[in-house]
Amino acid sequence: MQHRAVSPGRATGPTKLVDTPDTVTRVAPLKRTALTVLGWVLVLAGIAALVLPGPGLLLLFVGLLVLSQEYEWAERRVDPVKHAAFRAASDGVQTWPRVAVSCVGILGLFWCGALWLRQPPPPGWWPVDDRWWLVGGWPAGVTLLGSGVIALGLLVYSIRRFRREPYDARNGSRDDAA
Repeated sequence: MQHRAVSPGRATGPTKLVDTPDTVTRVAPLKRTALTVLGWVLVLAGIAALVLPGPGLLLLFVGLLVLSQEYEWAERRVDPVKHAAFRAASDGVQTWPRVAVSCVGILGLFWCGALWLRQPPPPGWWPVDDRWWLVGGWPAGVTLLGSGVIALGLLVYSIRRFRREPYDARNGSRDDAA
């Protein structure tokens, strides 16, 4: 099987090759497997978080970044996801009502996380078996609080970066400097 040398960071297919001064070396199979598994876990979590609470585009973007270290097809998909994420972040902070709705959502995540951590007894109006009250226990509460922290950080970042200068992918807005 013949392989061609490529610049560092470029995948060639079945095995990634890296230029060295004297010879071309193969990246360890264990590292490749670990990157592939991590990348796919992040991509799947990102897809799930597109419809569930969580930073879906961010996880999808990071997963594709990890996969792009080993696969050219993933590298080609990084920029479109990056532009979609920056566009959504920019659009979300262009008016104060949008920022306010985001803040309410973040407060809701923190409130739900605190409720799940506290685990109060089911109220009298709860129509199903008590074991279905606040399913997931404290791990769900920690996840909700973590999602709230990530959402708050992303909101602050978006306000600081895009509030005055909206993102425009066509003319290479400030996003390419980051």
